Amino acid sequence: MNLNEPRELASLLEAFLLASGKPQSLERLFELFEEAERPQPSVFKKALAHLGKSCEGRAFELVEVASGYRLQVREKYAPWVGRLWEERPQRYSRAMLETIALIAYRQPITRGEIEDVRGVAVNSHIVKTLLEREWIRVVGHRDVPGKPAMFATTKAFLDHFNLKSLDQLPPLAALRELEPEPLLAFEDDPEAPQSLQARADLALADEPAVEAVEETSFSSLLAELDSMEQGLKTDFDDLLEQDAGLDDADELYPPSDKEHLPE
Repeated sequence: MNLNEPRELASLLEAFLLASGKPQSLERLFELFEEAERPQPSVFKKALAHLGKSCEGRAFELVEVASGYRLQVREKYAPWVGRLWEERPQRYSRAMLETIALIAYRQPITRGEIEDVRGVAVNSHIVKTLLEREWIRVVGHRDVPGKPAMFATTKAFLDHFNLKSLDQLPPLAALRELEPEPLLAFEDDPEAPQSLQARADLALADEPAVEAVEETSFSSLLAELDSMEQGLKTDFDDLLEQDAGLDDADELYPPSDKEHLPE
């Protein structure tokens, strides 16, 4: 096999990604080759471009997320692929969606600040679940009495939602347009789009189910964030200067991502 030929290298990279079952960074792919046989970085890039193009018209695609590259089933097939699992995982509860959305858009943020916006206490099980899934992590402690922990999202969170970096999150101004028309009192909260719910079901198929306290549509929740964030009265510029505990954030996000943290 001529590893300096992008077409042949693309087939080998495809085998790596299929076998791994999770995103692989370029650095990790480099390590899979002995130094004497390792192709040049430019060849790697050409091979990945060729692999991505070869997926056109197929049921799977090459996607670059925060942790690297992965091959995954296209979203349009999710409603059918989800039938491979006999039991559908429970849906995200409204409380969990609101919590993770606030952390994503307003990080770093404390549990108390989340409760101030939502108006209710944050269930400890929700925070524990998000930490166990490695969607969030503690990046420091607020310099106030009690030293509350500050939470931020992780690369695993970005990977789960097919995001490469934080700047790919939809702007709140655009999410306001997704707000549905008012419903009659006797109507139920509209369900999330079938394709989105199916993709969530796929990701949670092998994970412990979380009891759904109250279901909500994902688009409705995100639309509410635009008004929710007005309740936060935190000066994040001062926070980042005062709290030395945020040094850990360097390990969480590269410099290109940190500039997108809320100001």
